[in-house]
Amino acid sequence: MGLSAQAIRTGMDTLARNDPRVAAALDQVGYPEPRIRPTGYKTLLRTIVGQQVSVAAAASMWGKLEDELGPDFVPADLLARDFDTLRACGLSRQKQGYARSLCEIIEAGELDLDELPDADEDAIAQLVKIKGIGRWSAEIYLLFAEGREDIWPAGDLAVQEGVRRLLDLEDRPGEPDVRDIGALWSPHRGAMAIFTWHYYDKPAL
Repeated sequence: MGLSAQAIRTGMDTLARNDPRVAAALDQVGYPEPRIRPTGYKTLLRTIVGQQVSVAAAASMWGKLEDELGPDFVPADLLARDFDTLRACGLSRQKQGYARSLCEIIEAGELDLDELPDADEDAIAQLVKIKGIGRWSAEIYLLFAEGREDIWPAGDLAVQEGVRRLLDLEDRPGEPDVRDIGALWSPHRGAMAIFTWHYYDKPAL
């Protein structure tokens, strides 16, 4: 479901009232568009497919995978394909390992993505048990797919650069510093994260 446009607007308005730097940036570039992905294993699988490649390359590989497995494929469909078939879709040996691990966990019922813990850190801890899903991927899933309002992907380089520009810092802050800074914007860090990407994309406006 992701954070709705109204949830983003409400969050940003609240933050702007409390932080003049946020208010100035919001006046400069306006509200960001929602970033919404479906819940379920396919969004995590697509994250694995897209790791360390361009957006265009990731889209091409996903298209080939859907052509091979069908648009409504289930984990068992991927698990039934051999190495060469998935390699022809563009999946490296490592990505195939990650993809199979995810599909095996879902197929075995070891992870129910519809019943993740309500506590964000507990949900992240469950997701990072999947090979190929690190903290950043888990946070992006919880923000884009589940629409959790206080997710703050501090390890994201664009978030870090957006924070640097917004706060007029000399150097781009690292993940620990961005996590500390983000505490000021809780419980609306999800809206703020989406805004920092927006601000990063439109710095000259």
